[in-house]
Amino acid sequence: MHMARKSAPLDDASRAIIEQLQQDGRRPYATIGKAVGLSEAAVRQRVQKLHDQGVMQIVAITDPAQVGYLRSAMIAIKVHGDVEAVSKQIEQLPEISYLVLVTGKYDLLAECVAEDDDHLLRVTNSQIRNIPGVVSTETFVYLGLRKQTYSWGTK
Repeated sequence: MHMARKSAPLDDASRAIIEQLQQDGRRPYATIGKAVGLSEAAVRQRVQKLHDQGVMQIVAITDPAQVGYLRSAMIAIKVHGDVEAVSKQIEQLPEISYLVLVTGKYDLLAECVAEDDDHLLRVTNSQIRNIPGVVSTETFVYLGLRKQTYSWGTK
């Protein structure tokens, strides 16, 4: 998700399609069409266009612990020099599921999903800290997930 990306405004039909898919990403296009007043073909075409434009993606979201990744953490990273260059290297790490440039005490926040504490240590110590420009890291280990939502709707 690129926070600063500015795209063409969505019309009411596209918003309604997105909201239908946020409720159930597997909802049939015919069912969506009936709900939003479009044909199945029109819904299919709009979904493809929304996907191609980067407005949305349809994915299966797993619980990391259920698929063998028992340790999750947010890693706060201070950078000296080119933050973009450092972020390009960090985003290549398969364990990093979320990466944002931020303001404040840190320059980057990276969510890491690891098999266990040893794996998390390898990612932070052997991979992230060895990237030129990384000054320091602070790791916030997740103890429990209380809320995770993807249904904020559209404007």
